[in-house]
Amino acid sequence: MNDRFIDSDLKTEDVFEKNIRPENLEEYVGQEKIKENLRIFIKAAKMRNEPLDHVLLYGPPGLGKTTLAHIIANEMESNIKTATGPSIEKSGDLAAILSTLEAGDVLFIDEIHRIPSFIEEILYSAMEDFTINIVIGTEGKSRSVKIDLPPFTLVGATTRAGDLSSPLRDRFGIVNKLEYYSDIELGNIVKRTSRVLDMNIADDAAVELAKRSRKTPRIANRLFKRVRDFALVEGNGKIDLDITLKALDRLNVDKYGLDNIDIEYLEALINKFNGGPVGVETISTAIGEEITTIEDVVEPFLLQEGFIKRTRSGRVATEKSYEHLGINHNQSLFESGGLF
Repeated sequence: MNDRFIDSDLKTEDVFEKNIRPENLEEYVGQEKIKENLRIFIKAAKMRNEPLDHVLLYGPPGLGKTTLAHIIANEMESNIKTATGPSIEKSGDLAAILSTLEAGDVLFIDEIHRIPSFIEEILYSAMEDFTINIVIGTEGKSRSVKIDLPPFTLVGATTRAGDLSSPLRDRFGIVNKLEYYSDIELGNIVKRTSRVLDMNIADDAAVELAKRSRKTPRIANRLFKRVRDFALVEGNGKIDLDITLKALDRLNVDKYGLDNIDIEYLEALINKFNGGPVGVETISTAIGEEITTIEDVVEPFLLQEGFIKRTRSGRVATEKSYEHLGINHNQSLFESGGLF
């Protein structure tokens, strides 16, 4: 697997991201509609002295789903317990997690689409009635035990909302899709990070970082972290535009924010498959990347920025890809025999 600034399968929380995480909705940059609605829902729940309704957050990696889950807990003045879908393999795992909850707690399950279907069915009653029924004992001596749970809020996060079953999705009262960020919002995030870490950054440097951050806060902050290293070692301790451009060049992050994997993807699509259409499995094999990484991390941004199109027959490179790679579209077709 090639290194990059964002991974579709982060197993542990990045300490750096935890340290710079905003603690309330006021500090959280972007996603204005979601924030305004959450303010109302949270205030109403507190006025009724009830837990917030269950919340589903979905969208590409790195847009702030985990951060919002922690903010919801802070705004509700409650504790948060965290788990991931793949870590819940049997009913006992879910029961162990749920049994630690206290009234009003927030349970955050990341990658909730990866919970096994039989676990999902147990979760239904936990979400609706705050009870679970589990079977204990060995075969022939097993019995069903009902466990009452305190009222709690489940916050589920996923990059693949389409993989959620309808029964599970329908049990979330609040469903929010996180959108990509604007360059202005990302610039504000970078400046906030610089203040939190007490590291000066010039306005034009923050703008440049924002432009190359793939519209994603996690990438903006990780780029900031690397540029900070260059400023400390090879600069004067301040992040200015010159050191930023030098660092980004050394990191192979181009003006659109495309990195080595993105370029490999586009070059394979154009040079090996004549611009497509071609299936994602074939591209995955050609560049040696996992399909989930391509579908969850690489393609969403390339689609958003118009470098590729999805068709029924497969992925197709757009004219923008040819221009960005400096490849003549017509010449490429001629050399590949595409015109005959």
